Amino acid sequence: MDDVSRDVGIGVDTLVRWRSDSMSKPGRDRVWTAAARFDAVLTTAAMDEAGKSAWCRAHGTYAQQLATWQLNATQALAEPGEARASPLQTKQDRRRIKELERELLRKDRALAETAALLVLSKKAKAIFNAGEAE
Repeated sequence: MDDVSRDVGIGVDTLVRWRSDSMSKPGRDRVWTAAARFDAVLTTAAMDEAGKSAWCRAHGTYAQQLATWQLNATQALAEPGEARASPLQTKQDRRRIKELERELLRKDRALAETAALLVLSKKAKAIFNAGEAE
């Protein structure tokens, strides 16, 4: 704990308090990362329902969450070809992006020109109004 304290620059007492606070929270409040969910699915894959229920109670999750994670993992691995865009779709997307970039550039230039004209008209008014006052 002293090494960690020195590495991160936080007092040992603070780290101990944070750890105890974290350990006292129920598992349901825990954020499950993708890797942790995948690990949970792998760990419980060979278990029967009673074993899965016991594992879920021990780790603070529900069996339904575990089933959802398993379904998501299966779907992600089942159809990798559909997730990839076809070469034709990629070519169309590139063409559309170029078209949108050209349109954006044109609109930026028009906006800059309008702003310049507005500034010039204000300056012209200021010059001519100053000339009338004399």
